[in-house]
Amino acid sequence: LEASFKKAHPRALIQMATGSGKTFTAITSIYRLLKHARVRRVLFLVDTRNLGEQAEQEFLAFTPTDDNRKFTELYTVARLNSGHVPADAQVCISTIQRMYSILQGRELDESAEDENPAERSDRRREPLPVAYSDKVPPEFFDLIIIDECHRSIYNLWRQVLDYFDAFLVGLTATPDARTYGFFAQNVVSEYTHEDAVADGVNVQGEIY
Repeated sequence: LEASFKKAHPRALIQMATGSGKTFTAITSIYRLLKHARVRRVLFLVDTRNLGEQAEQEFLAFTPTDDNRKFTELYTVARLNSGHVPADAQVCISTIQRMYSILQGRELDESAEDENPAERSDRRREPLPVAYSDKVPPEFFDLIIIDECHRSIYNLWRQVLDYFDAFLVGLTATPDARTYGFFAQNVVSEYTHEDAVADGVNVQGEIY
């Protein structure tokens, strides 16, 4: 991933098997970029509130190898639950639905964050446009991590990603042809389920 950044590739894809540590990998990279690079602010983008809560817990639990303090003692992490985006937070965790509503300047019904938007039957074919936002300009984030990116880069939600002038890093266990295309075939990690089982990271279950 860091080699990809060095080459100034705007998009990169991390493919890792479910349960093999995608979020941990992302937090490790975020820590290194905040500490050693010129990254000022990161958006960790999810598509359900539950995933956002899980990510927040992993940030709270993360301790880097070169410091005794927790990540959240070193950097401010904010999970967005309103239209306010704190400018002093180095990491913002948000559902893509909420970020879309923030860019539109609209209130969001919290129930909209409980359902994976890719599975909704009432998805818009003609999405409402995203306009310039004074409080969250395109350069607000330096890096956007997109969790379960195979569900968040199409149709209505792609506007959120296109709006920001930031490096995009996708996390997924199940990429498809469209996912590879969106990230310009720049796959920086391929850690399959078979690899994870062979390494003892994921253990095959047995049904009796």
